[in-house]
Amino acid sequence: MAITDWPAAERPREKLLSQGADALSDAELLAIFLRTGVAGKTAVDLARQLLSHFDGLRPLLEADYDTFCEGHGLGQAKFVQLQACLEISRRHLLASLKRGDSLCNPATTVHYLSAQLRDRQQEVFACLFLDNRHRVIAFEELFYGTIDGASVHPREVVKATLGHNAAAVILAHNHPSGIAEPSQADEHITKRLQKALSLIDVRLLDHIIIGDGETVSLAERGLIC
Repeated sequence: MAITDWPAAERPREKLLSQGADALSDAELLAIFLRTGVAGKTAVDLARQLLSHFDGLRPLLEADYDTFCEGHGLGQAKFVQLQACLEISRRHLLASLKRGDSLCNPATTVHYLSAQLRDRQQEVFACLFLDNRHRVIAFEELFYGTIDGASVHPREVVKATLGHNAAAVILAHNHPSGIAEPSQADEHITKRLQKALSLIDVRLLDHIIIGDGETVSLAERGLIC
């Protein structure tokens, strides 16, 4: 039976309009993205098949081009659409931090940083630059690879901070292992950067480590004074 033959309350699009997106299952949301099914399968049937094939929504969203296109009913056009949707989501999160209000919601900050860094396959070190009222100026990725004292250069962080005319900085980097527990190298580079930034009268507010579904704030650990 085609989706158009279903009761209106059960059709994904109508259900979203009447109840809101959060009322839909993963399969229903994915079906709206797919728009159409394939021979013998509705968009919802196909969505369920894909979720089973990829073992969930997140692995599907994180799949690289070749892996994604192996999915039945998927291809280059759908991959491009999905990447655009994901980037729109990330930009929306950044825009929500840059609406002019002081940064006073740590959960929103962590959510944004997690969206940017959680799924990266290598370590990425980034900075969130703030003005003197702790409003977001910019987010910038600065270093890639193993994050330690040899690969993170304080002078480059200072240069970027001055370039944005920032008054405060939040550091962030991911652990591809998924475990957010800070290493000795993480603590060491944090202290080095705090000292370097203090020389130009810029406050280091936090260093947030992004794992898989977990984050650690070095400020909350008492490692940033």
